[in-house]
Amino acid sequence: MRGPYGFELNESCQTCKVKGDNFFCKLSSPALKSFELIRSSSAYPEGAVLFLEKQEVRGVFVLCEGEVKLSISSSEGKTLILRIAKPGEILGLTAALSGMPYEVTAETLHPCHIAFIRRDDFTRFITAHPEAYQGIVNQLSANYRGACAQLRTVGLSSSAPEKLAKLLLDWSSTAEHSKPGARIKMPLTHEEIAEFIGSSRETVTRALGEFKTRRLVTLKGSTLTIENREGLQSFVSAA
Repeated sequence: MRGPYGFELNESCQTCKVKGDNFFCKLSSPALKSFELIRSSSAYPEGAVLFLEKQEVRGVFVLCEGEVKLSISSSEGKTLILRIAKPGEILGLTAALSGMPYEVTAETLHPCHIAFIRRDDFTRFITAHPEAYQGIVNQLSANYRGACAQLRTVGLSSSAPEKLAKLLLDWSSTAEHSKPGARIKMPLTHEEIAEFIGSSRETVTRALGEFKTRRLVTLKGSTLTIENREGLQSFVSAA
């Protein structure tokens, strides 16, 4: 059944047409049936806030389609984007397991298809189906590695151009590759990229301009092509 924004809102996870490699998709048939009884699926518009930093935990959100940015803020109002969640991830996992408030704010970057599970139902589910623990461990490990990578970029890189180059190279690792180079559909605005690398919007715009002048990248609309990956990599190494 087609829902808002053209998403296929399946009543059964077992017949889902966007089934992927995330661990919920790989659960056994009995576990999937139990999961279907406790989840509610909805389509969210761009800019919808799923939960706020320091908000009491309500449950977990399984991202089926779309992208969600996860960020933290300071008391002065500064924002740092930690990462962009992709389909298959469970959002609010650490808070749900610990019973502590959400550590981050989760906001949709585009229209998203998301399943919600109340915390009590989720904890009962993983207790009844221990096979889910491996997937949970894998995601927590991935989240930790991502946090370390973000700290290296923001805390240890010497300049904004270096931070930006590292970010673009990271995004390009899963991008479409063609003859001109790796194509990236930019998921963030210049201001959001600045929040990602701990810089200012003006600095990001200048750095992108420098990359284009050096013919390392081209930008058409929201599509960025890395034409000279080695050149961008050497720029990072030299920074």
